[in-house]
Amino acid sequence: MKKLLINKYFFTVLLFIVCCSGVSAQELKKINESIFKAGEQLDYKMKYGFFTAAEATIKVEASDKKYNDRPTFHLVAEGKTAGSFDLFYKVRNRYESYVDQTTLMPYFYTENRREGKYRHTDNVTFDQKDKKVTANKGTFGYKGESFDFVSAYYFARAIDVSKLHEGDTFDLQYFLEDGFHSMQITYVGTETVECSLGKFNCLKFSPAIIPGRIFRKNSKLYLWVTNDKNRIPVKAHVEVLIGSVTMDLKSASGLKYPLNPIKD
Repeated sequence: MKKLLINKYFFTVLLFIVCCSGVSAQELKKINESIFKAGEQLDYKMKYGFFTAAEATIKVEASDKKYNDRPTFHLVAEGKTAGSFDLFYKVRNRYESYVDQTTLMPYFYTENRREGKYRHTDNVTFDQKDKKVTANKGTFGYKGESFDFVSAYYFARAIDVSKLHEGDTFDLQYFLEDGFHSMQITYVGTETVECSLGKFNCLKFSPAIIPGRIFRKNSKLYLWVTNDKNRIPVKAHVEVLIGSVTMDLKSASGLKYPLNPIKD
């Protein structure tokens, strides 16, 4: 049971760090200038207490695929257990999304999850014109703008947050497995935070979580995103029923803009 809960801790935090580093596209406008490019790669480690429990990589790849004759980016997020955790409960998950290079809206999403003996795959096609998605479990309609959680992460980085005020809340809509989900995110303010790559000025967000088998009754999830043109998450932290989980940026390459840690 313990190893199963630890696995759930990791993928809950991974989901948040991928999809919740910004605010709803329905509330704020996307900035015109692209903030990332093909070749960008971000590598994270997740620590359960003092132990490294898992690792994740999020990257942008060039793509020759076109949808409606429009060029795309190939976005990839991969997560796996590490160290002794990998011996007891091996996880190898891969999530991919193809998005419009200009609008960053998704056209196609796929996931391949291997968690112990559990296996799950899904292929999701987004029809941006008719506002519907077709997945393994059927066709679903939606209103407004919706994403898979990989494309949500990259779109959110491009949101103009210049008019945000502390305490503002927003909703982010994404499709996962069998339907659409909405998550509320609160903008907490600005804060200086330290990760493996140094100390950074950050925007601080708090995505809503549901207490239960994973989180404590009063648990808060916090996510810190660089307050610069890159807008990349450098750290996430949440208290769980047994201890706490921290996600930390350990390397970044191929960035469009220089990464500038604070110099002491």
